[in-house]
Amino acid sequence: MYEDIIEGRNAVTAALKSGRQIDKIYVRRGDNKGSLVPIIAMAREKGVQVVETDKPKLDAMSETGVHQGVIARIPPYEYKSVDDILNIAREKGESPFIVILDHLEDPHNLGSIIRTANCAGVHGIIIAKHDGVTLTAAAVKASAGAASFTPVARVASIPQTIDKLKEEGIWVTGADAAGDRSIYQADLKGAVALVVGGEDKGISRLTAQKCDFLVSIPMKGDVNSLNASVAAALMIYETMKQR
Repeated sequence: MYEDIIEGRNAVTAALKSGRQIDKIYVRRGDNKGSLVPIIAMAREKGVQVVETDKPKLDAMSETGVHQGVIARIPPYEYKSVDDILNIAREKGESPFIVILDHLEDPHNLGSIIRTANCAGVHGIIIAKHDGVTLTAAAVKASAGAASFTPVARVASIPQTIDKLKEEGIWVTGADAAGDRSIYQADLKGAVALVVGGEDKGISRLTAQKCDFLVSIPMKGDVNSLNASVAAALMIYETMKQR
């Protein structure tokens, strides 16, 4: 199994369009019609080797089990730095809009959050190096191609990174059920970083202490929590609305 792969037609197409380095693309033998045709044509135009192979080999390479007949083998993901993300905001002439994921564990949630972030104009995602999810093939697949456009930075310490962002004039808002105001009452305009916690424990105590304030998402039903990617989407779009 290849460690560094992109699976699925949308994800591979997005990687090709973004100019990301691709070593080789594997396509299912005989499947040379439909949406695979432009993928093959674009790959050859960009000088990427296209290899026809049997479905059992694609199945063996796949990490998601849903490769749709195409897998791209790529160099290891090039994580960006926090400074890279801040520079993207500066180049666009916009106030920084960042999402920080604290102890998130599910790669599908990561991919979904990256996809939402890209749609809402987030400048970058920050994750921890040693505790939490990484950009696996499953995460890239779940992002539907957005991982090729939205930078992800891995940092040694989320709390220390929050300190750095504060020095840059960025307000840090954490999502927490114990928040003293709802997301609809919070001021999310200007330079902002949203902190979303993991699926089971939410954001850590130290991370929560570093946030400028904590906000909650109103609950009216019989359960008292949301999927992490849904919670992130609500936070991101409320921020986009205010911006």
